[in-house]
Amino acid sequence: MTEIHTGLTARQSEGLAYAREIEGHLGWLDSFTSAALGVLATASGIYTYLGVSSLLDDNGALSVFAAISYSIAVSVGIFVFWSYMMRLVPAVRTFGARIGLLFAMLLGSGAIIAMSSWLNAAALAGAAAVEQHLAVTVQDYQGALERAHSISLAAQSLERDVARVRTSFEDLSAQEAAGSLSGLAGRGAVFRVLRQKSDELTALERQIAAQTEAVEAAFTEGNTILKRMRALTVSVGPVAARSVEFSEESVRLAGVITELRQLSVAPLVQRAAADLADSVVLPELDGRTEVGRADQAATIRSVLDLLKARAETLKGAAEEVMAMEPPADIAYTPVSAADAVILYARNFVPSWAGAIAIDLLPAVLVLILAIAQSAIRSGRVHVSSGEAMTLAELRDALAALRQADLTLPRTESEGPHFPDLEPREVPRPETRPESATVKPIKG
Repeated sequence: MTEIHTGLTARQSEGLAYAREIEGHLGWLDSFTSAALGVLATASGIYTYLGVSSLLDDNGALSVFAAISYSIAVSVGIFVFWSYMMRLVPAVRTFGARIGLLFAMLLGSGAIIAMSSWLNAAALAGAAAVEQHLAVTVQDYQGALERAHSISLAAQSLERDVARVRTSFEDLSAQEAAGSLSGLAGRGAVFRVLRQKSDELTALERQIAAQTEAVEAAFTEGNTILKRMRALTVSVGPVAARSVEFSEESVRLAGVITELRQLSVAPLVQRAAADLADSVVLPELDGRTEVGRADQAATIRSVLDLLKARAETLKGAAEEVMAMEPPADIAYTPVSAADAVILYARNFVPSWAGAIAIDLLPAVLVLILAIAQSAIRSGRVHVSSGEAMTLAELRDALAALRQADLTLPRTESEGPHFPDLEPREVPRPETRPESATVKPIKG
């Protein structure tokens, strides 16, 4: 395109050509920008529809209509918003207007993420996020099961403490039977006290031992349920159906964990230790002489002191087990795909990036247009509009002026409104008659 450069410096001519080149590119790009923006908005609306559908429990016609309406509203909103931004942001020139529109663009981008992007992420990675929730829940249940089992095993280990105390009383009773304690051989009052406590500890020991099989059975059942829950996490099929079965298994596993907590014998040992010294049935002293009975009484007092010491030892061991941190209360809560992608967003960064990019990619186009328009203005900053006209624009302007002059009413006496545009007659040179001859001038 030929340009009029009369009166322009070389720098002005170069800047004008630069601006013309960018305008040409923008004109070609503008021919399909709206169509591309419409495609992006439509794609976002489709994924939004899939995300909304996962939130609705009812699959009836009303729910489908609601999801379609929402997705259409999102598509229209995205298209209109970015159309405004693409037209207005590059056009404004003042600093305040630019800041205001950029703030509006940030606010609108946040609204788009809130109403569309998270639903797009739910459509892209919703099923995987729900499976992630199931896997995390399995890990929590496994930790709770192992913790309950370890506490139960610690309580079962109290059986050895009880056995040591029982053995000590049996040894003492054997010594008393031989006459090594009170000096009175036989099965007298001291022997009966020692055997009384030995029998109590034997019964407690058997009771603890009986719990071992129940603890192991509960732990085995819990691991079996965990195995089924893991299989549901990675199996093929709709994740919604698997979540229902997973929820049923989680209820069973919660019951097993509660059973394991109840099987702990630590409270039983604590109560037995307290009764060991408090509930002593003192027999009648059966010594034949006053000295013998005094020796029996002294020995029984020593036995009672020993009972208190051993009872405190057992009670302390039981309280240590009871003080262990109990397993956490785990309750499986089903979540929708949209909620799952928010809960585990850091595990699905690529999906979130794609969901946001499809909505906010036009922001990059807005910035590109703003930069291009700024470059065009910088190329024309020192050139007046008249000097920047091309020959084609000049011809169009002249034609428009002639057309306006013809349409304006005027009288015959009036001259043309635009006399400079009227065609002028070119004077012809004078012609001589053919019969005329040129006589030479004599000197």
